[in-house]
Amino acid sequence: MDSSDNSGANVVSPMAFLGRTFDEALALTREARDYLRDYGEEESRELAVEIAAHYSVETMRLTSRLTNMMAWLLVQRAVHQGELTREEVRQDTWRLGGGDVCFNEGELDLELLPPYLCDLLRRSERLYHRIARLDNMVAAEAV
Repeated sequence: MDSSDNSGANVVSPMAFLGRTFDEALALTREARDYLRDYGEEESRELAVEIAAHYSVETMRLTSRLTNMMAWLLVQRAVHQGELTREEVRQDTWRLGGGDVCFNEGELDLELLPPYLCDLLRRSERLYHRIARLDNMVAAEAV
C-alpha cells in the first residue's frame, strides 16, 4: 500500500471544521432559545429587582453573541459555496460583529443568576472567543 494514501487522513478541511463550529453554534442558539422561551421569564420574576435588571442585560448579551456568531458562520458558508469571495469577507462589513457587547463582562457576579443561564453565558463566551480568533485569521489571510 502506498503511504501517500493516508497522508491527509488526519487533516481536517476548513469547511469540515467550520461545519462543526456552525453545528455547535446552531445547537447553542436553539438551546438558548428554548431556555429563554420556556424558563427565562419565570426565572427572571423570581430574582431580586437589581439582579433581574442584570438578568435582562446578560440575556441580551447572550442573544448578541449568538446572533453575531451565526451571521459570521453563515458568511463563511457563503464563501465556501462560492456566493462571496474571500476578498469580500475581509471587509469590515463581513467581520464578526458585536465585540463591544460580546467581549464585555457584566458588572454582576454571574453566580447570582440562574445556573442554566450562567452555563449558556459561559459556553457562548468561549465559542465567541473561538470564532473571533477565526475571524482574525480570515482577515489576516494574504489577498
